[in-house]
Amino acid sequence: MVDMTSNPLLAPIDTLIDYAAVQPAHIEPAIRQLIDEARQAVEAAADPDLPASWQAIVEPLETATEKLWRAWSVAGHLNAVVNTPALRDAYNQCLPLITEFSTWLGLHTGLYKQYLRLNEPAARTHLNPVRERIVELALRDFRLSGVALEGQDRQRYAELSDKMAQASQKFSENVLDAIDDWSYHVQDENRLEGLPEDVRQAARDRAADKGLDGWLLNLKMPCYLPVMQYAKDRELRETLYRGYGTLASDQGDVRYDNSSLIEQLLDYRAQEAALLGFANFAQLRLQTRMADTADEVLSFLRELAGKAKPYAQRDLQELRDFARTQYGMTQLEPWDLPYLSERLREQRYAYSEDEVKQYFTEPQVLRGLFDTAGRLFEVELTPYETPLWHQDARALAVSVAGRTVGYLFIDLYARQGKQSGAWVDSERNRRRIGDKLQLPVVYLTCNFTPPQAGKPALLTHDDVITLFHESGHALHALLSQVDDPGASAFASVEWDAIELPSQFMENFCWEWPVVQALSAHVDTGEPLPRALYEKLVAARNFQSGMQAVRQIEFALFDMAIHNQATGLSIDKVLATLTDIRKEVAVVFPPDWHRFPHNFSHLFAGGYGAGYYSYKWAEVLSADAYAAFEEAQAQSPTTTGASTLDPATGRRFRDEILAVGGARPAAESFRAFRGRDASMEALLRHSGMAEEIL
Repeated sequence: MVDMTSNPLLAPIDTLIDYAAVQPAHIEPAIRQLIDEARQAVEAAADPDLPASWQAIVEPLETATEKLWRAWSVAGHLNAVVNTPALRDAYNQCLPLITEFSTWLGLHTGLYKQYLRLNEPAARTHLNPVRERIVELALRDFRLSGVALEGQDRQRYAELSDKMAQASQKFSENVLDAIDDWSYHVQDENRLEGLPEDVRQAARDRAADKGLDGWLLNLKMPCYLPVMQYAKDRELRETLYRGYGTLASDQGDVRYDNSSLIEQLLDYRAQEAALLGFANFAQLRLQTRMADTADEVLSFLRELAGKAKPYAQRDLQELRDFARTQYGMTQLEPWDLPYLSERLREQRYAYSEDEVKQYFTEPQVLRGLFDTAGRLFEVELTPYETPLWHQDARALAVSVAGRTVGYLFIDLYARQGKQSGAWVDSERNRRRIGDKLQLPVVYLTCNFTPPQAGKPALLTHDDVITLFHESGHALHALLSQVDDPGASAFASVEWDAIELPSQFMENFCWEWPVVQALSAHVDTGEPLPRALYEKLVAARNFQSGMQAVRQIEFALFDMAIHNQATGLSIDKVLATLTDIRKEVAVVFPPDWHRFPHNFSHLFAGGYGAGYYSYKWAEVLSADAYAAFEEAQAQSPTTTGASTLDPATGRRFRDEILAVGGARPAAESFRAFRGRDASMEALLRHSGMAEEIL
């Protein structure tokens, strides 16, 4: 039996959660209790006899609801990083309860009328600009949540909300289970020729854990990517490529087939948009974006595609020529491309990713990341003792000028029961009530290869970039100076601008002073040699054209399937993807490939009709980074100036990170840059500034 009198999910909001004490049996009782408390607070806040003031209406409402959202965030995080059948069942028991409450809240006419009162001129005079914006955003969100619906339409909206939440969760579970259940047993070591030693050791350990001889390969990125890049055995590469390309589909393990869920989600989203008076789901989603219309997004993506495709065609032709002259290969299959690309990179730039990886030990990379953040933003990250969910997870206190501003929980290694990918989320936001300040708590999750054979974990340079990317998201939440959660970064920054801080941070992974701080050879402790660094930088834009059109392909596909008045059959979804590829792609997977079935960003991650955000925000981030390049160029070379310019960093912190969603993202960018964003820096950084004749 679980002692419910000390449920860790009911801990006071101003204390840290005891994650080690959380059990699946705690989740449903806590969520039910907190939903009841939140409902009572909503009804109290909706009382028309209350004065039209922030203190009377919003403050008590936030106090009650933030306890609920904190507990639900913890449950969702645990479900993602230490998934067990019991935890999944507990989470799924609560999902309809949360969905029902969220829908009820968005449809609450009485509360909506209170926000209308707060928006009247007399009440607005007592609100500061941030709270005025929060009220405006709340009114927008009420309208987008169906508050104007009546009768059957209102009931149908509630039903759709529940169905969409359930379908997205099942999609995510299918992907997780399909990856966790897939393995390939290798008994002949010759088949592993070319694989890095740490990848082999991890595969041997997995086999031993299952009581098997030999090596056990899987589809998690720390195994899958090295096999595709380094395994000389072409059949082995094909096996893993097919496994990954058919995940959660009719072409793979049909227990996890996401085909019907994709159809359902597209149908539900189209119905939701129609109920709310929009032509399609894309139009609905763009109400909360920087971009105004689907045509604007499509025009932006096609302009980028027009600039990138000639480079992509050149990249592919170079790879074909290399394969023909060096390997006698006249017909390239998709599972050959990563392998040949790595061989071409090695020949052209005289280094391999595995060679570079030996210098990026995870402890040193973290030290280098913390040093970079400190030099740019005057932030310090130090170890902090608090119970967490797994022995690999670590807590850090985040300070600015000696004052703690938040807590960062990091969980970096891949393991069974953990969703793949990398992401940042928040447990709770910064909030001030009177003279009391509540500090944010943020999760940073990755899936790197764990330490092997008593040595620290080794990160590829791409892993380092991923870590810096996610740190940008984390700093966006941690360095906020916004005292009201309704204007926090993750609550109110436009979705197509949310990637600005993360993509911005990636740029520093290419700077010599930063790379020196990040690197220490696993055996000798020596930093990355300058000669090897120069090769790394020279190869920075290797196949950047192919990479760009691939991202544009995903974004166009996303917008195409959501820019429809009705849902689509899975056959039409796949046909749409084929048409998009004919327009922009240079590489075409086999007919049996089922990329959409594993596209969690779209169907389980909130990026539906928003995947273009990565490219949109990349324009912003590249132009923002150009300000640091300009500061470097203006400094005397004798001082050893770098892009780690503290003055520019403070300005970025104050105008972008600290303000969260307190103002529109375009205004924040202009406040930092002094003008609107230009595409020039992105093209220059990507090596695509010149036209190819």
